[in-house]
Formats: sequence, C-alpha cells, structure tokens
Amino acid sequence: MPAGSEPPRPGAAPLPSLPHTWRPMGVRYAVVGFGSMLFIVCAAAWFGFDDSVRERFDVLQRLTVLAMGAALVACGWALGRARVTAEMEALVVVNGFHTRHLAWEQVLAIHLPEGAPWATLDLADGTTISVMALQGSDGRRARDGVRQLRALIDRQAPAV
Repeated sequence: MPAGSEPPRPGAAPLPSLPHTWRPMGVRYAVVGFGSMLFIVCAAAWFGFDDSVRERFDVLQRLTVLAMGAALVACGWALGRARVTAEMEALVVVNGFHTRHLAWEQVLAIHLPEGAPWATLDLADGTTISVMALQGSDGRRARDGVRQLRALIDRQAPAV
C-alpha cells in the first residue's frame, strides 16, 4: 500500500485504518434469531409429546432429525462467518467455508448494484467473486463498506 502522503480525492470515502473487517449484520441476526426460535419450538414440541409418542421414534428417525439440525447449524455457521478483511498487503474474502486471499493488484473494482443481494469484486483475470459480507439488505452499512473498499482499491491503482 502506498504511503499515506497523498491527499484524499474530494468526495471520496475516508480510508479505514488497516486491518479492517466488514461483516453482514442482518443475516447474522436472522441466523441467530430464527435458529433460536426453531430450536425452542422443536424442543417444546418434543417435550410436549407424551412418553408413548416419543417411544414411537426409533434410533434412525432420531438420528435423521439430529442430522438435519446439524445441517441447518452448518448452513447458519457458513452464512454467519462471511466477512471481508482489508489488510496492508491483501484483501481476504470469506464466503461460507471458502476463503480467498487476493493481492491488491488482483482487485480492480467493487460493485453493489441496486437490488443486488451482495457486492461483487472485479478481478484482473477477468473473473468476479461475490462478497457476501456486504449484503444489499444491510442498506447504508453495506453501501458505506463498498465506498470504503472502493477507496482502498482506487488507492492501490497505479497512477497513469
């Protein structure tokens, strides 16, 4: 990253101090809230059954329910761990259980179009990757994060 001696462009987002991490807010609240409610409802239903009903569930059926619960927990964990971290030498994007370390030279731009579920990064090799940490449903928080990342990306661009 170049030295901080250059003045920021007028109207540009302020640069965050590095390292800086952005995380989605709404999806994390939804995972914790709905997951907790689902667990409470299922536990209440199970303990609300009398013994004769509970005895009709065999071991395989109980294991199936536990496996489905574990799969839901894994999905919630994957959604909740989404983040993007700007470091001095790289941009680290975590989407679900996949982590990408991108050198600043690889990242050309970031976009969050109106109505898009999350931001996308344009890479130097012509591909794009999703940035699930900046969710469109987070509104201003996501737009501010995109502006800050855009300012960091622009700062990395070579002067022509």
